[in-house]
Amino acid sequence: MAIVQCVPNFSEGRDLEKIEKIVSPLRGKEGVKLLNYEADKDYNRVVVTVIGEPQAVKNAIFEAIGVAKDVIDMNVHKGQHSRFGATDVCPFIPIKGMNMDDCVKLARELGDMVAKEYEIPVFLYEAAATKPERENLATVRKGEYEGLDAKFEDENWAPDFGEAKKHPTAGAVAIGARKPLIAYNINLDTPNIEIASKIAKTIRHSSGGYRFIKAGPVEIPERNITQVTMNLTDYSKTAMYRAFETVKMEARRYGVNVTGSEIVGLCPMEALIDVAAYYLGLENFSLDKVLETSLME
Repeated sequence: MAIVQCVPNFSEGRDLEKIEKIVSPLRGKEGVKLLNYEADKDYNRVVVTVIGEPQAVKNAIFEAIGVAKDVIDMNVHKGQHSRFGATDVCPFIPIKGMNMDDCVKLARELGDMVAKEYEIPVFLYEAAATKPERENLATVRKGEYEGLDAKFEDENWAPDFGEAKKHPTAGAVAIGARKPLIAYNINLDTPNIEIASKIAKTIRHSSGGYRFIKAGPVEIPERNITQVTMNLTDYSKTAMYRAFETVKMEARRYGVNVTGSEIVGLCPMEALIDVAAYYLGLENFSLDKVLETSLME
């Protein structure tokens, strides 16, 4: 049986009633399992993780996108995370019995459905991208919701599906296919966003840092801190502990401390095995040493 994972991000992290409406189509569907949904008030965003049979997952996500369109108004949306749509991003990830090409096909099928039925313009990104310059999500989303009108004036930024105009309340959506990644944020005990920005610039690949890190700065005013927020796009080549230790080292340059970190959404066990092995100095440690692994056999 083919299994796909989908991790849509919706631009609502504060109104629990709206969040429940958005995830409702993902519950109780044959062939679909809602694994997790995690809302963040500062980011004003909810990250949802769904797994299941490819067509069943695609159809359930399509319903959720429709609900998000109806309950989220991007004209009044404010948050610390970059965004340009009510459903901001929607990646498909191959898990079992399918490959990246299968996920690209799913992304394109969903993109066509969303543009036709909801009149939301769709950009394809990562492995599903139709142009090299659209592979990077940050490039696709540059200008955010407020910059969509100007973006669509450039013929080079015509959407892959739908008309070159934003939906009046739902904006646009990026749908793609990618490998599993880890959304990982590291807390700094300073409200100074410039420090977080300098550290993010040091570690991210686009500025000469680690090949498999995308990073940026975020303010968390309620806690009087900032975060270095990042996506680890290949945790097997750039481990979580390496990102954490590098941020700690760079923070010391500015007299700032790392006070903690967080994983947003779900994280592969293998990534945590690497972290445990590094910090505990474990030799020959692997998934085989984890009790729960044996229980699943």
